[in-house]
Amino acid sequence: MLKCASVFTYEIDVPETALKEINEQLERKITLLENSVGIIMCHPEFISSGVVKYISENLPFDLAGITTASQAVDNEAGELILTIFVISSDDTWFRTGVTGCVNEGINEPVKTAFAKTAAGISEMPKLALIFPPLLLKYAGDAYINAWKPLIPDVPIFGTITTDDTLTFEASETIYNGESYKTAMSFVLCYGSIHPRFLFETLPHEKTMPYKGEITKSSGPFVQEINNINAYKYFESIGFASDGALGDTYLFVPFLIDQKKREDYDGIPVLRGHASFTEEGTAIFRGDIDEGSTFTLLTIDPEDILSTTRQKVLQINEMPGVNGVLMFPCIVRRMLTQRIHPQAELEIVRETIYPNIPFMIGYSGGEICPTSVKNGKPINRFHNYSLVILVI
Repeated sequence: MLKCASVFTYEIDVPETALKEINEQLERKITLLENSVGIIMCHPEFISSGVVKYISENLPFDLAGITTASQAVDNEAGELILTIFVISSDDTWFRTGVTGCVNEGINEPVKTAFAKTAAGISEMPKLALIFPPLLLKYAGDAYINAWKPLIPDVPIFGTITTDDTLTFEASETIYNGESYKTAMSFVLCYGSIHPRFLFETLPHEKTMPYKGEITKSSGPFVQEINNINAYKYFESIGFASDGALGDTYLFVPFLIDQKKREDYDGIPVLRGHASFTEEGTAIFRGDIDEGSTFTLLTIDPEDILSTTRQKVLQINEMPGVNGVLMFPCIVRRMLTQRIHPQAELEIVRETIYPNIPFMIGYSGGEICPTSVKNGKPINRFHNYSLVILVI
């Protein structure tokens, strides 16, 4: 048996009051079983005020998660809010941990943390939830690639941290009351848990008249597009000048078909452009393999909301839903705020069945399999997307 519940507090000044509110909700919503864990999301001020630390020290289960810009649970949506998504089970069990600093490399800190957390366990986890820090020196794929050799054929789901500042300088990961700028918290789920995954991008038919092939790349660094220097390509279509993308084109999604990948499953992902080097290499937010083809998409805020609604309606029709975690890209919030400050979150709250516990919070980079075939997940990093875990 597996149960879920989502709880919240707006109390940012008095830790004792915040804990009291959360405990009262837990008593109403869930009877904790033998094994429990909590996924926490909050505005950064809940860390500086001491609320996160106090709550973590006084709840009977571990907490791992991130700061975010805005979030929602069953009853509430907002910015200055702390939310916890609780998973409890008699036949699913959890191991939690945090890496050392990943600023000088990700692989070794992940390897060390995994060895410590999984010590004495002979089986592989059924699901890994990871919460990496927002470090602009890394594309999000680097975090997935660090875990893959350690937990092959294990689905990886999670989100990079974010916040509501212009430069995301307040972003931190959270683990049992402590917060980190350069470490990754995580939860390993073992036993009888059967995760299902959904993700939503943008309508693929709403394109710009530009397509191309990545003819030279390495990780997130694209040197050539259609056999010409990447910056020169963007300049030739009017997107770039003076060494940078024009303001109008900062949020142009690249729909990437990575057909040269060994684990290609035919499902494209979105990528966002970050910057150019002096040599004209384009730096993207995620890896783009050489030989990939792309189409440029347009973004309509109404499309974001309508596709989110459709995805939630799909969840409503799924059998055996105990709870749902959702992480939408922070750019989706930036674009839909002109409609309503919490537009996408309110769509979820209004549409999802009231008996389904859920938590949704904005992401600095989304991590979710695009498919699972014959027990093998195709773990991917996403931009501009909404990723969903159904358990």
